[in-house]
Order: sequence, then structure tokens, then C-alpha cells
Amino acid sequence: MITIRKALPRDREALGRLGAMLMRTHYAFDRERFLAPGQGTEQGYGSFLGSVLDSDDDAVFVAETEGKIVGYAYASLEPMSWKELRGPAGFIHDLAVDDGQRRSGTGSKLMEAAIAWLRERGAPRVILWTAAPNAAAQTLFHRIGFRDTMIEMTMELDQSLT
Repeated sequence: MITIRKALPRDREALGRLGAMLMRTHYAFDRERFLAPGQGTEQGYGSFLGSVLDSDDDAVFVAETEGKIVGYAYASLEPMSWKELRGPAGFIHDLAVDDGQRRSGTGSKLMEAAIAWLRERGAPRVILWTAAPNAAAQTLFHRIGFRDTMIEMTMELDQSLT
């Protein structure tokens, strides 16, 4: 059985492990766009997520089964952004689920918890980004009710403009 709860400081190591997995996945999608995971990635990501656990504007939820953290979602409240042409919103920054737990409903349950938390805090909408090649995540997000609104495009400046 999966239990969804707010992350605690004692979860930092598991959060770091899952965050590093997320980094490796994205880096495999596009080695120029995403940060390369390296030595200390687990500790660094765990420290980063641990730093927002006491924030009123951020929440990290974990999925736990049999005493093991098998996934997490990181959400935050974001103010109006002229740069992004949008009003205030909730933002889901991360959704990570262990390979062995995928397609078990864990990701959906984490998303439900994050969305409920954002709704309780008055967020009028929820925004997220997903890697273009991550079709499985996009299927989940569409099923939950997200719609496509933006496409991120990247160009490396070491390439010539011909």
C-alpha cells in the first residue's frame, strides 16, 4: 500500500536519490540542455529539497511503501510573472517515481496531493514543465487534466547561425 505524506527532514537521503534519478533521466533526454549528474548529485539534490521543507510557499510530498520512499512531488506557489505572461499559479517542479513503482498509481497519487495542497492555498491554476521526449509523463499529465500551453526550445550558442 502506498502512503502519501509531506516530506520530513529524515527523507533527505531518499529525496536526493530520487532527484538524482530525475536528473539522470533528463540528462539522457538532452545532454546539452540538462545538468549533468555527477559526484555529489544525490547529496546536493537532497539538500536542495530539504531546504524548502519548512517553506510556506513550497511543499514536497513523498510516496512511501513498506517504509521505503518510492517517489516524490515538489510543488510551490508562484507569484504573477510578466516574464512568463501569467498570473499567480501553483507550479509542480518535480515528479519522480522509482522505476519499479511506475504505472502503479504512485505518480497520480503524488500529483493529487500536490494539486490539493496548491488548491487549498488559493492557486488559481497549476503549471508544470515536462521533457519533450517524456511521453509517459505527458500521458499522465493529460489524463489528470493538464493541457499543452507552451513549448520550450533550446539552441546552443556554440553552433553557427547559417
